[in-house]
Amino acid sequence: MASSRPTSATMRILHRYLGFFLAGVMAVYAISGIVLIFRNTNFLKHEETVERQLEANLEPEAVAEELRLKEATVERAEGEVLYFAGATYNAATGVSTKQEMKLPFLLDKMTHLHKANTKSTLFYFNIFFGLSLLFFVISAFWMFLPGGRILQKGLIYTAAGVVLTLILLFV
Repeated sequence: MASSRPTSATMRILHRYLGFFLAGVMAVYAISGIVLIFRNTNFLKHEETVERQLEANLEPEAVAEELRLKEATVERAEGEVLYFAGATYNAATGVSTKQEMKLPFLLDKMTHLHKANTKSTLFYFNIFFGLSLLFFVISAFWMFLPGGRILQKGLIYTAAGVVLTLILLFV
């Protein structure tokens, strides 16, 4: 027996409940997206000293690679301790310390969710979320009567949004 409910009603129901389901996720993505805009600054970050055990007697280039330092330049050496910009390395013991700027725990977790890639198990969730947002875009056009003034105005605003996005991308 076929459903007597029109497609527009089904889309509205799916749009509504998926929207409620993903409201918290959208809030997390919105907040972490705003925080990521400032990722090249120290906004909301605090300094932490991280200590790691590396192999002893590494070359400065290897130390810089292990500690993910931008430069392998040794600023000074005192005995067995090499001083880099923001890090130290004891060549005899292999102990290194590095000053890092980190976001508070919750914001850090939120931004890692936002930036998940195929090396993270979270990427499946990001694909689901992206497809859900795409569904929101498509289902929004079934929310209003075809040929009605609201849908016509909505299409004009949609076109304006697409044009603005293209301008921002290519300017």
